[in-house]
Amino acid sequence: MFGVDSVQPVLAEMQAAILKGLAHPTRVKIVEMLRGGERCVCELMEELALEQSNVSQHLAVLKKLGILGSRKDGLKMMYWVRHPQVFEVLDLLRVVLNKQTKEIQEALGTGH
Repeated sequence: MFGVDSVQPVLAEMQAAILKGLAHPTRVKIVEMLRGGERCVCELMEELALEQSNVSQHLAVLKKLGILGSRKDGLKMMYWVRHPQVFEVLDLLRVVLNKQTKEIQEALGTGH
């Protein structure tokens, strides 16, 4: 059986890998765009105003980390977020950022 000491470093590395994968504005935008359900690469490209090769690289990173799933639909490649908890992570980050912004505003005397 694994002890806590042997599992924690591996878990920490896996968590860091997922956070690292999300640590790019384009990848965060892609995940947010998939909040409403699966989308094809063509839709993502159009909304992001990026070349297909660029979008595909970001999708590959997210897929490799297990954040996204994909399937072929005719000629289209469709992507979706495999675990809705990823949205919860982004939502929590938004809460933290809102609190930090409020703290900065209060420290500067501009908060309401």
